[in-house]
Amino acid sequence: MPDKFLCIHGHFYQPPREDPWMDMVFPEGSAAPARNWNERICRESYGPLAYARRLDGGGRILELFNCYEWMSFNFGPTLLTWMESHAPDAYARILEADRKSVERLGHGNALAQIYHHVIMPLATDLDRRAEVAWAVADFEARFRRKPEGMWLSEAAVDDRTLEILADAGIAYTILAPRQVEAVADVDGQWREAHEGDLDITRPYLVELSGGRSMAVFFYDGPLSQAVAFEGLLRDGERFWGRINSAGRPGLLSLATDGETYGHHFAFGEMALAYVLAQARACRDGWRVTNYGAYLAANPPRSKARLRQASSWSCVHGVERWRSDCGCTTGGHPGWGQHWRKPLRDGLNAVKVEMDAHFHSAGAGVFRDPEEALTDFGKVLAGLWKNGEFGKRHFLPGLDEAARDTGFKLLTMQKWALSSFASCAWFFDDLGRIEPLNALTFALRAMGLAQRTGCRDLEPLLLSHLTLAASNDPALGSGVDLWTKEVRSRRETAESLVAQGLFSLWAEGRMPPSGESATASWPGVSVEVSLDGLSEEGHPRGRAGITWRHEPGLDQCTWVWEQTESDDPMSSCVRIDSESRGAQKCVPGQYLPWEKRQDLAVKWVARAENHVWSEQMEQARTGVYLFNSFREAQTTQTEAPCWERLWAALGWIWVMGHVPGRADLIAFLRATGQNHPDGHILARRIGESVCALLRESVPDWRRIAVILARAADIGVTPDLWRAQNIYWGRRSRGVVDIEVARLLWFAE
Repeated sequence: MPDKFLCIHGHFYQPPREDPWMDMVFPEGSAAPARNWNERICRESYGPLAYARRLDGGGRILELFNCYEWMSFNFGPTLLTWMESHAPDAYARILEADRKSVERLGHGNALAQIYHHVIMPLATDLDRRAEVAWAVADFEARFRRKPEGMWLSEAAVDDRTLEILADAGIAYTILAPRQVEAVADVDGQWREAHEGDLDITRPYLVELSGGRSMAVFFYDGPLSQAVAFEGLLRDGERFWGRINSAGRPGLLSLATDGETYGHHFAFGEMALAYVLAQARACRDGWRVTNYGAYLAANPPRSKARLRQASSWSCVHGVERWRSDCGCTTGGHPGWGQHWRKPLRDGLNAVKVEMDAHFHSAGAGVFRDPEEALTDFGKVLAGLWKNGEFGKRHFLPGLDEAARDTGFKLLTMQKWALSSFASCAWFFDDLGRIEPLNALTFALRAMGLAQRTGCRDLEPLLLSHLTLAASNDPALGSGVDLWTKEVRSRRETAESLVAQGLFSLWAEGRMPPSGESATASWPGVSVEVSLDGLSEEGHPRGRAGITWRHEPGLDQCTWVWEQTESDDPMSSCVRIDSESRGAQKCVPGQYLPWEKRQDLAVKWVARAENHVWSEQMEQARTGVYLFNSFREAQTTQTEAPCWERLWAALGWIWVMGHVPGRADLIAFLRATGQNHPDGHILARRIGESVCALLRESVPDWRRIAVILARAADIGVTPDLWRAQNIYWGRRSRGVVDIEVARLLWFAE
């Protein structure tokens, strides 16, 4: 009977990147060609872990292994929110993995995670309770069960944090072995503990005030470090050998950032899948488990006393997130982090005033402001609608304006908490995107505070930012960064209407006169009505702005003062706000870079589709005028012109719209090598195969023809998604031998 248990934990999290007005992630240039880092890392890590390839000796696929089904994991709620919309297949595999682990072990692989990844020992009690309550609500909404465990941001812990977890029904958490101060066995005698001599094969009980307690697991520090930093993922068998050599009766637990697999180390998910498959097969007496199952079978027999305010990534406790402690990540020797303290102090000072404002203003709209705040997580998670929340928490008899104030106060707190996400202090400079995003979240929260009656808090924040500076002299002080990089991101009713109009134009959805259209983002929508033309001949109309969690409506009229320039961003949207009684012009060029880039992405996608349609129209005729070669002819007359239509001609051939013609095939194959449009044709073929595989009754013959013809002209489509879809159908008994072969499966 195996007595060695393996639990590999992945902590999956991305810094918050959402624009706090639109509540969406806009393009990030450093992630190109992906739109943003969420998309890029999902492509490199989260998706591959859900469909890890296990190959035979010939490179053919034996199995698409769902690593999440056999590992312990936690995902940041804000990251899962993004994945639910933008990576639904991987997201579904994550939820499925937890369900299957519950069926297999009686306990799920998934842990909850602190909602905004704040450093809990540095947060107020109210903020800690909100972070935990929102995390629990998000987890229950997604995984349809209560969480047993919760991952603490940066494993930052103190006893008060564990008390709040215990009050929320959390049974255990995971910490680094150096975070324990002392242990006591059944004899009750406390003795000092060190990372090197701590028995990590069992859980420990941390006794808390009021009779509360929390089970704590400690992961294997050296082995986890080897996975994260020593290249252990280059060879799955070597990885297994290290695990086997560390094995002894009880639990062997590893914990690393989940992005280690595939993003930090390319194909790391394959090494992990290999190891998990070995343990699944009970090789060398191992058994795969998770923390909840192991805790149920092995309740703590020893107690632990923790180092207060400690973490897994700062040897100085939690100083990395409030002082120049020497811990840094970024690769710039000699740089200092003196900016950390004024950034923390400034955000703290603003938050203290916002909390006081929340309680004073909230007393006029909520039955209990603090309970309303902790329950707001149920609204964010979709467990409650706004109306249900209102019935439970608003004072009776409130008008719509008062209810709007209540939701604005709650949204203020949401973005204020976002500004304390740990990544703002983790790296080595104030000028990085993470601190700037934190300040942007604070900017949004301060705006909501002011709209609900609080004084302008910007001078208070700037009084602290004057003491902060970038390590790069060109970026200047904290105030310089605020002025140049942050303040310009502030959205107003005028700028939102302007973006609504530009978005509708970029997508080709501007309404005709007398009608309306809506530009939507997750957090806000702009409905635009076109009334006709102004006296100067410019389009004019009305607009209404609605917010996701705020019942109020901002209305205005607009005139789009378009220029004769080819540059659409040189035009200006003039807004007449009904609430302000003043006009304001918003030039397209004044929109922040990421907003202009989003418009560029929308426009270029539409333009590329238009160009493709035009090329297809020409190629449908041209393919019949592509005469066969004569005598010693080796290419087509006016070959460069035909090459401009290469992708469209290739599409017509691959999709079977014309019968086989040797000269056309030879021309496509010869001119397709390194053709600049090769990726376009490969992408469209891959998308077509995916669509055919998703049909209720796949046309296997047509799929096989498409894949074979693509190979005939030397086009290699990206088959990753197609392989995933086929594997899903295969698990339900729907198979085709020829298509499987063409998709590189071993069967």
